[in-house]
Amino acid sequence: MELVNNKYQIDGIPALELVKKYGSPLYVYETARMKQQYDRLLKAFHGCNIRINYACKALTNINVLKYFKALGSGLDCVSIEEVKLALMAGFSAKDIMYTPNSVSLEEINMAVKEGVHVTIDNISVLEQFGDVYGNSVAIGLRINPHIMAGGHAKISTGHIDSKFGISIYQMPHVHRVIKANKMKIDGIHMHTGSDILDVEVFLNGADILLDTARQFEGLRFIDFGSGFKVPYKPDDYATDIESFGKRLGKRFAEFNKEYGQKLTFMFEPGKFLVSEAGYFLVKVNVLKQTPSAVFAGVDSGLNHLIRPMFYDAYHHIINISKPHKNPRVYTVVGYICETDTFAWDRKIEEISEGDCLCFLNAGAYCYSMSSNYNSRPRPAEVLVHNGKDYLISRRQTLDDLLRNQVIYDLPSANSELTAASEK
Repeated sequence: MELVNNKYQIDGIPALELVKKYGSPLYVYETARMKQQYDRLLKAFHGCNIRINYACKALTNINVLKYFKALGSGLDCVSIEEVKLALMAGFSAKDIMYTPNSVSLEEINMAVKEGVHVTIDNISVLEQFGDVYGNSVAIGLRINPHIMAGGHAKISTGHIDSKFGISIYQMPHVHRVIKANKMKIDGIHMHTGSDILDVEVFLNGADILLDTARQFEGLRFIDFGSGFKVPYKPDDYATDIESFGKRLGKRFAEFNKEYGQKLTFMFEPGKFLVSEAGYFLVKVNVLKQTPSAVFAGVDSGLNHLIRPMFYDAYHHIINISKPHKNPRVYTVVGYICETDTFAWDRKIEEISEGDCLCFLNAGAYCYSMSSNYNSRPRPAEVLVHNGKDYLISRRQTLDDLLRNQVIYDLPSANSELTAASEK
Protein backbone atom coordinates (compact mmCIF):
# COMPACT_ATOMS: atom_id res chain seq x y z
CA MET A 1 0.00 0.00 0.00
CA GLU A 2 1.32 3.40 -1.02
CA LEU A 3 0.29 6.95 -0.18
CA VAL A 4 -0.15 8.80 -3.48
CA ASN A 5 -1.72 12.27 -3.72
CA ASN A 6 -3.01 11.96 -0.16
CA LYS A 7 -4.75 8.65 -0.94
CA TYR A 8 -3.69 5.16 0.09
CA GLN A 9 -3.53 2.93 -2.97
CA ILE A 10 -3.18 -0.81 -3.57
CA ASP A 11 -1.44 -1.33 -6.90
CA GLY A 12 -2.80 1.99 -8.13
CA ILE A 13 -6.36 1.51 -6.84
CA PRO A 14 -7.51 3.82 -3.99
CA ALA A 15 -8.27 1.64 -0.97
CA LEU A 16 -11.30 3.73 -0.04
CA GLU A 17 -12.74 3.13 -3.52
CA LEU A 18 -12.52 -0.62 -2.89
CA VAL A 19 -14.47 -0.19 0.36
CA LYS A 20 -17.05 1.94 -1.46
CA LYS A 21 -17.40 -0.72 -4.17
CA TYR A 22 -17.36 -3.91 -2.06
CA GLY A 23 -18.32 -2.75 1.43
CA SER A 24 -16.61 -3.41 4.75
CA PRO A 25 -15.10 -5.29 6.39
CA LEU A 26 -13.05 -6.34 3.38
CA TYR A 27 -9.96 -8.43 2.67
CA VAL A 28 -7.79 -7.28 -0.24
CA TYR A 29 -4.82 -9.18 -1.67
CA GLU A 30 -2.16 -7.83 -4.01
CA THR A 31 -0.60 -10.29 -6.47
CA ALA A 32 2.35 -7.99 -7.21
CA ARG A 33 3.55 -8.38 -3.63
CA MET A 34 3.14 -12.16 -3.77
CA LYS A 35 5.27 -12.32 -6.90
CA GLN A 36 7.89 -10.04 -5.36
CA GLN A 37 8.28 -12.38 -2.38
CA TYR A 38 8.27 -15.50 -4.55
CA ASP A 39 10.97 -14.10 -6.84
CA ARG A 40 13.02 -12.93 -3.87
CA LEU A 41 13.14 -16.45 -2.44
CA LEU A 42 14.11 -17.94 -5.80
CA LYS A 43 16.88 -15.39 -6.19
CA ALA A 44 18.22 -15.97 -2.66
CA PHE A 45 18.79 -19.64 -3.49
CA HIS A 46 19.94 -19.16 -7.06
CA GLY A 47 22.12 -22.08 -8.11
CA CYS A 48 20.24 -24.63 -6.00
CA ASN A 49 17.75 -27.04 -7.49
CA ILE A 50 15.03 -25.22 -5.55
CA ARG A 51 11.34 -26.01 -5.40
CA ILE A 52 8.94 -23.69 -3.60
CA ASN A 53 5.70 -25.22 -2.36
CA TYR A 54 3.26 -22.57 -1.18
CA ALA A 55 1.82 -23.56 2.23
CA CYS A 56 -1.76 -22.97 1.24
CA LYS A 57 -3.21 -23.12 4.76
CA ALA A 58 -2.11 -19.48 5.03
CA LEU A 59 -4.66 -18.38 2.40
CA THR A 60 -6.66 -21.00 0.54
CA ASN A 61 -8.79 -18.99 -1.87
CA ILE A 62 -8.67 -20.99 -5.08
CA ASN A 63 -7.77 -17.91 -7.13
CA VAL A 64 -4.68 -17.38 -4.99
CA LEU A 65 -3.76 -21.04 -5.52
CA LYS A 66 -4.13 -20.58 -9.27
CA TYR A 67 -1.88 -17.53 -9.15
CA PHE A 68 0.91 -19.44 -7.41
CA LYS A 69 0.55 -22.22 -9.96
CA ALA A 70 1.07 -19.61 -12.68
CA LEU A 71 4.25 -18.48 -10.92
CA GLY A 72 5.57 -22.06 -11.07
CA SER A 73 5.04 -22.95 -7.43
CA GLY A 74 4.11 -26.32 -6.02
CA LEU A 75 1.72 -26.62 -3.10
CA ASP A 76 2.02 -27.82 0.48
CA CYS A 77 -1.27 -29.15 1.87
CA VAL A 78 -2.14 -30.30 5.39
CA SER A 79 -5.61 -31.77 4.79
CA ILE A 80 -7.33 -33.84 2.15
CA GLU A 81 -9.65 -30.89 1.52
CA GLU A 82 -6.66 -28.70 0.66
CA VAL A 83 -5.43 -31.46 -1.65
CA LYS A 84 -8.76 -31.43 -3.47
CA LEU A 85 -8.69 -27.64 -3.72
CA ALA A 86 -5.19 -27.87 -5.19
CA LEU A 87 -6.33 -30.32 -7.84
CA MET A 88 -9.32 -28.10 -8.64
CA ALA A 89 -6.91 -25.17 -9.02
CA GLY A 90 -5.08 -27.12 -11.72
CA PHE A 91 -2.03 -28.39 -9.86
CA SER A 92 -0.67 -31.73 -11.01
CA ALA A 93 -0.71 -34.38 -8.31
CA LYS A 94 3.08 -34.64 -8.52
CA ASP A 95 3.37 -30.97 -7.52
CA ILE A 96 1.32 -31.39 -4.34
CA MET A 97 2.97 -32.25 -1.02
CA TYR A 98 0.59 -33.61 1.61
CA THR A 99 2.05 -33.12 5.11
CA PRO A 100 -0.68 -33.73 7.70
CA ASN A 101 -0.53 -34.60 11.38
CA SER A 102 -2.89 -36.60 13.59
CA VAL A 103 -5.05 -37.67 10.65
CA SER A 104 -6.49 -41.13 10.10
CA LEU A 105 -5.00 -43.72 7.76
CA GLU A 106 -8.26 -43.44 5.81
CA GLU A 107 -7.48 -39.82 4.95
CA ILE A 108 -3.91 -40.72 4.01
CA ASN A 109 -5.28 -43.47 1.75
CA MET A 110 -7.40 -40.83 0.00
CA ALA A 111 -4.29 -38.75 -0.64
CA VAL A 112 -2.43 -41.76 -2.03
CA LYS A 113 -5.38 -42.47 -4.32
CA GLU A 114 -5.18 -38.89 -5.63
CA GLY A 115 -1.51 -39.48 -6.48
CA VAL A 116 -0.04 -36.69 -4.32
CA HIS A 117 3.16 -37.04 -2.32
CA VAL A 118 2.61 -38.07 1.31
CA THR A 119 4.81 -37.12 4.25
CA ILE A 120 4.40 -39.02 7.53
CA ASP A 121 5.28 -37.64 10.97
CA ASN A 122 4.22 -40.47 13.28
CA ILE A 123 5.78 -43.91 13.83
CA SER A 124 2.40 -45.54 14.41
CA VAL A 125 1.10 -44.26 11.08
CA LEU A 126 4.40 -45.19 9.44
CA GLU A 127 3.90 -48.80 10.54
CA GLN A 128 0.32 -48.86 9.33
CA PHE A 129 1.28 -47.30 6.00
CA GLY A 130 4.15 -49.73 5.52
CA ASP A 131 1.91 -52.68 6.25
CA VAL A 132 -0.56 -51.57 3.54
CA TYR A 133 1.76 -50.21 0.84
CA GLY A 134 5.20 -51.71 1.47
CA ASN A 135 7.59 -50.38 -1.18
CA SER A 136 4.89 -49.54 -3.73
CA VAL A 137 4.52 -45.89 -2.64
CA ALA A 138 7.47 -43.62 -1.84
CA ILE A 139 6.91 -41.24 1.08
CA GLY A 140 8.65 -38.49 3.00
CA LEU A 141 9.40 -38.33 6.72
CA ARG A 142 8.88 -35.28 8.90
CA ILE A 143 11.37 -35.12 11.73
CA ASN A 144 11.28 -33.18 14.99
CA PRO A 145 14.74 -31.59 15.47
CA HIS A 146 14.03 -30.56 19.08
CA ILE A 147 14.59 -26.87 18.45
CA MET A 148 12.52 -24.16 20.13
CA ALA A 149 11.95 -21.61 17.39
CA GLY A 150 9.17 -19.25 16.45
CA GLY A 151 7.65 -15.94 17.42
CA HIS A 152 5.20 -17.46 19.92
CA ALA A 153 4.76 -20.80 21.72
CA LYS A 154 1.65 -21.52 19.66
CA ILE A 155 3.56 -21.27 16.38
CA SER A 156 6.65 -23.21 17.50
CA THR A 157 6.49 -26.69 16.03
CA GLY A 158 9.93 -28.28 16.32
CA HIS A 159 10.52 -28.50 20.07
CA ILE A 160 10.47 -31.59 22.27
CA ASP A 161 6.88 -31.06 23.46
CA SER A 162 5.49 -30.46 19.96
CA LYS A 163 2.98 -32.83 18.39
CA PHE A 164 4.71 -32.43 15.02
CA GLY A 165 7.32 -34.73 13.52
CA ILE A 166 9.19 -37.87 14.55
CA SER A 167 11.89 -37.25 17.13
CA ILE A 168 15.44 -37.46 15.80
CA TYR A 169 16.11 -39.75 18.76
CA GLN A 170 13.61 -42.26 17.38
CA MET A 171 15.45 -42.79 14.09
CA PRO A 172 16.67 -46.32 15.06
CA HIS A 173 13.02 -47.32 15.50
CA VAL A 174 12.09 -45.64 12.22
CA HIS A 175 14.78 -47.58 10.35
CA ARG A 176 13.51 -50.88 11.79
CA VAL A 177 9.97 -50.11 10.62
CA ILE A 178 11.22 -49.15 7.16
CA LYS A 179 13.36 -52.25 6.84
CA ALA A 180 10.62 -54.59 8.05
CA ASN A 181 8.17 -53.22 5.48
CA LYS A 182 10.73 -52.61 2.68
CA MET A 183 9.53 -48.99 2.47
CA LYS A 184 10.79 -46.29 0.09
CA ILE A 185 11.72 -42.98 1.68
CA ASP A 186 12.35 -40.28 -0.91
CA GLY A 187 12.45 -37.14 1.22
CA ILE A 188 13.21 -35.74 4.67
CA HIS A 189 11.27 -32.78 6.01
CA MET A 190 11.10 -30.47 9.01
CA HIS A 191 9.33 -27.27 10.04
CA THR A 192 10.46 -25.71 13.31
CA GLY A 193 8.03 -22.81 13.60
CA SER A 194 6.89 -19.45 12.25
CA ASP A 195 8.23 -15.91 12.63
CA ILE A 196 11.84 -17.02 13.08
CA LEU A 197 14.26 -14.09 12.90
CA ASP A 198 17.63 -15.64 13.71
CA VAL A 199 19.34 -17.19 10.68
CA GLU A 200 21.47 -19.27 13.05
CA VAL A 201 18.34 -21.06 14.26
CA PHE A 202 17.54 -22.06 10.68
CA LEU A 203 21.10 -23.20 10.05
CA ASN A 204 21.13 -25.23 13.25
CA GLY A 205 17.94 -26.98 12.19
CA ALA A 206 19.31 -27.46 8.67
CA ASP A 207 22.41 -29.19 10.03
CA ILE A 208 20.22 -31.59 12.02
CA LEU A 209 18.05 -32.23 8.97
CA LEU A 210 21.07 -32.94 6.75
CA ASP A 211 22.61 -35.23 9.36
CA THR A 212 19.35 -37.19 9.43
CA ALA A 213 19.21 -37.32 5.63
CA ARG A 214 22.64 -38.95 5.54
CA GLN A 215 21.05 -42.01 7.15
CA PHE A 216 18.82 -42.64 4.11
CA GLU A 217 19.59 -43.83 0.60
CA GLY A 218 17.67 -42.91 -2.53
CA LEU A 219 16.37 -39.51 -1.44
CA ARG A 220 14.98 -37.12 -4.05
CA PHE A 221 14.48 -34.02 -1.91
CA ILE A 222 15.07 -32.35 1.42
CA ASP A 223 12.34 -30.00 2.68
CA PHE A 224 13.57 -27.29 5.05
CA GLY A 225 10.07 -26.05 5.89
CA SER A 226 9.82 -22.30 6.32
CA GLY A 227 8.85 -19.85 9.05
CA PHE A 228 10.75 -16.79 7.86
CA LYS A 229 9.91 -13.66 9.83
CA VAL A 230 8.27 -10.83 7.92
CA PRO A 231 8.13 -7.23 9.21
CA TYR A 232 4.94 -6.31 11.08
CA LYS A 233 5.92 -2.84 12.29
CA PRO A 234 7.38 0.08 10.32
CA ASP A 235 10.78 -0.40 12.00
CA ASP A 236 10.52 -4.18 12.42
CA TYR A 237 13.18 -6.76 11.72
CA ALA A 238 12.82 -9.63 9.24
CA THR A 239 14.74 -12.77 8.36
CA ASP A 240 17.74 -11.96 6.19
CA ILE A 241 16.75 -14.27 3.33
CA GLU A 242 19.69 -13.27 1.16
CA SER A 243 22.27 -14.08 3.83
CA PHE A 244 20.44 -17.28 4.69
CA GLY A 245 20.36 -18.29 1.02
CA LYS A 246 24.10 -17.92 0.61
CA ARG A 247 24.98 -19.83 3.76
CA LEU A 248 22.45 -22.65 3.49
CA GLY A 249 22.95 -22.94 -0.27
CA LYS A 250 26.63 -23.57 0.32
CA ARG A 251 25.93 -26.26 2.92
CA PHE A 252 23.38 -27.93 0.67
CA ALA A 253 25.84 -28.00 -2.23
CA GLU A 254 28.43 -29.64 0.02
CA PHE A 255 25.84 -32.18 1.16
CA ASN A 256 24.92 -33.04 -2.44
CA LYS A 257 28.57 -33.62 -3.29
CA GLU A 258 28.98 -35.90 -0.29
CA TYR A 259 25.67 -37.68 -0.97
CA GLY A 260 26.65 -38.24 -4.60
CA GLN A 261 23.42 -36.91 -6.01
CA LYS A 262 21.87 -33.50 -6.64
CA LEU A 263 18.70 -33.45 -4.57
CA THR A 264 15.81 -31.01 -4.82
CA PHE A 265 15.98 -28.20 -2.28
CA MET A 266 12.44 -27.52 -0.99
CA PHE A 267 10.77 -24.79 1.04
CA GLU A 268 7.12 -24.47 2.03
CA PRO A 269 6.55 -20.77 2.78
CA GLY A 270 3.10 -19.46 3.54
CA LYS A 271 3.31 -16.26 5.57
CA PHE A 272 6.45 -15.13 3.75
CA LEU A 273 4.62 -15.18 0.42
CA VAL A 274 1.22 -13.71 1.31
CA SER A 275 1.34 -11.87 4.65
CA GLU A 276 2.43 -8.48 3.31
CA ALA A 277 0.21 -8.91 0.25
CA GLY A 278 -2.95 -8.71 2.37
CA TYR A 279 -4.93 -5.76 3.74
CA PHE A 280 -7.97 -5.86 6.01
CA LEU A 281 -10.22 -2.82 5.71
CA VAL A 282 -12.76 -1.98 8.43
CA LYS A 283 -14.95 0.96 9.39
CA VAL A 284 -15.09 2.62 12.78
CA ASN A 285 -18.56 2.22 14.26
CA VAL A 286 -18.06 4.05 17.55
CA LEU A 287 -15.58 6.00 19.62
CA LYS A 288 -15.95 5.35 23.33
CA GLN A 289 -13.96 7.18 25.98
CA THR A 290 -13.63 5.62 29.42
CA PRO A 291 -11.60 6.69 32.46
CA SER A 292 -8.68 4.59 31.18
CA ALA A 293 -8.83 4.48 27.37
CA VAL A 294 -10.30 5.71 24.12
CA PHE A 295 -11.82 2.76 22.29
CA ALA A 296 -12.26 2.70 18.53
CA GLY A 297 -14.90 0.04 17.91
CA VAL A 298 -14.89 -1.35 14.36
CA ASP A 299 -17.28 -3.40 12.23
CA SER A 300 -15.30 -6.62 12.70
CA GLY A 301 -13.83 -8.75 15.44
CA LEU A 302 -12.07 -11.97 16.32
CA ASN A 303 -14.48 -13.74 13.98
CA HIS A 304 -12.65 -12.16 11.03
CA LEU A 305 -9.14 -11.66 12.39
CA ILE A 306 -8.25 -13.78 15.42
CA ARG A 307 -4.45 -13.60 15.32
CA PRO A 308 -4.05 -10.74 17.83
CA MET A 309 -6.24 -12.58 20.36
CA PHE A 310 -4.97 -16.08 19.57
CA TYR A 311 -1.23 -15.53 19.78
CA ASP A 312 -0.69 -11.85 20.46
CA ALA A 313 0.10 -11.08 16.83
CA TYR A 314 0.83 -7.47 15.96
CA HIS A 315 -0.90 -5.88 12.96
CA HIS A 316 0.02 -2.31 12.10
CA ILE A 317 -3.11 -0.16 11.78
CA ILE A 318 -3.42 3.02 9.75
CA ASN A 319 -6.32 5.42 9.26
CA ILE A 320 -6.68 5.55 5.49
CA SER A 321 -9.46 8.14 5.72
CA LYS A 322 -7.16 10.75 7.30
CA PRO A 323 -3.56 10.07 6.25
CA HIS A 324 -2.08 13.31 7.59
CA LYS A 325 -3.94 13.83 10.86
CA ASN A 326 -1.89 13.97 14.03
CA PRO A 327 -1.75 10.60 15.79
CA ARG A 328 -3.59 9.93 19.04
CA VAL A 329 -3.64 6.90 21.30
CA TYR A 330 -6.46 4.40 20.79
CA THR A 331 -7.40 0.89 21.80
CA VAL A 332 -8.95 -0.77 18.74
CA VAL A 333 -11.65 -3.33 19.52
CA GLY A 334 -14.21 -5.42 17.68
CA TYR A 335 -17.96 -5.88 17.86
CA ILE A 336 -17.92 -9.47 19.12
CA CYS A 337 -19.30 -10.39 22.54
CA GLU A 338 -15.82 -11.31 23.80
CA THR A 339 -12.78 -9.24 24.62
CA ASP A 340 -11.64 -8.98 21.02
CA THR A 341 -8.93 -6.35 21.25
CA PHE A 342 -6.92 -5.78 18.08
CA ALA A 343 -4.51 -3.25 19.58
CA TRP A 344 -3.90 -1.66 22.98
CA ASP A 345 -2.74 1.94 23.34
CA ARG A 346 -1.82 2.26 19.68
CA LYS A 347 -0.81 5.57 18.10
CA ILE A 348 -3.03 6.02 15.02
CA GLU A 349 -3.90 9.07 12.95
CA GLU A 350 -6.81 10.85 14.66
CA ILE A 351 -9.95 8.75 14.26
CA SER A 352 -13.57 9.83 13.77
CA GLU A 353 -16.61 7.60 13.61
CA GLY A 354 -17.07 6.42 10.03
CA ASP A 355 -13.34 6.42 9.23
CA CYS A 356 -11.81 3.44 7.49
CA LEU A 357 -8.87 1.67 9.13
CA CYS A 358 -6.49 -0.73 7.44
CA PHE A 359 -4.77 -3.68 9.12
CA LEU A 360 -1.52 -4.53 7.36
CA ASN A 361 -0.02 -8.03 7.02
CA ALA A 362 -3.50 -9.47 6.61
CA GLY A 363 -2.72 -12.01 3.90
CA ALA A 364 -1.66 -14.99 6.02
CA TYR A 365 -3.77 -16.85 8.58
CA CYS A 366 -6.41 -14.15 8.69
CA TYR A 367 -9.37 -14.99 6.45
CA SER A 368 -8.35 -18.66 6.53
CA MET A 369 -8.83 -18.68 10.35
CA SER A 370 -12.07 -16.68 10.32
CA SER A 371 -15.37 -18.00 11.66
CA ASN A 372 -19.07 -17.25 12.01
CA TYR A 373 -18.92 -16.61 15.74
CA ASN A 374 -21.87 -14.51 16.97
CA SER A 375 -23.54 -15.63 13.72
CA ARG A 376 -21.64 -12.95 11.85
CA PRO A 377 -20.98 -13.56 8.13
CA ARG A 378 -17.47 -13.68 6.74
CA PRO A 379 -16.32 -10.65 4.72
CA ALA A 380 -15.70 -10.48 0.99
CA GLU A 381 -12.27 -11.06 -0.54
CA VAL A 382 -10.86 -9.04 -3.43
CA LEU A 383 -7.78 -9.74 -5.53
CA VAL A 384 -5.88 -6.82 -7.06
CA HIS A 385 -3.98 -8.02 -10.12
CA ASN A 386 -2.19 -5.84 -12.68
CA GLY A 387 -3.98 -2.72 -11.46
CA LYS A 388 -7.49 -4.21 -11.58
CA ASP A 389 -9.71 -5.47 -8.77
CA TYR A 390 -11.56 -8.79 -8.83
CA LEU A 391 -14.13 -10.14 -6.37
CA ILE A 392 -12.86 -13.65 -5.48
CA SER A 393 -15.16 -14.43 -2.55
CA ARG A 394 -18.49 -12.72 -2.03
CA ARG A 395 -19.63 -11.49 1.36
CA GLN A 396 -21.58 -14.14 3.23
CA THR A 397 -25.26 -13.72 4.05
CA LEU A 398 -27.50 -15.20 6.74
CA ASP A 399 -28.74 -17.68 4.12
CA ASP A 400 -25.15 -18.95 3.79
CA LEU A 401 -25.00 -19.57 7.53
CA LEU A 402 -28.25 -21.54 7.40
CA ARG A 403 -27.45 -23.47 4.23
CA ASN A 404 -26.12 -26.61 5.96
CA GLN A 405 -28.58 -26.61 8.84
CA VAL A 406 -31.57 -28.98 8.83
CA ILE A 407 -34.48 -26.92 10.13
CA TYR A 408 -37.34 -28.58 12.00
CA ASP A 409 -40.79 -27.35 12.98
CA LEU A 410 -41.42 -27.64 16.70
CA PRO A 411 -45.03 -26.64 17.55
CA SER A 412 -44.59 -27.49 21.22
CA ALA A 413 -41.88 -28.69 23.58
CA ASN A 414 -43.32 -32.23 23.69
CA SER A 415 -44.02 -32.68 19.99
CA GLU A 416 -41.92 -34.73 17.57
CA LEU A 417 -39.59 -32.93 15.20
CA THR A 418 -40.73 -32.56 11.61
CA ALA A 419 -38.32 -31.33 8.99
CA ALA A 420 -39.64 -28.15 7.41
CA SER A 421 -38.58 -29.51 4.00
CA GLU A 422 -40.95 -32.47 4.43
CA LYS A 423 -44.01 -30.26 4.52
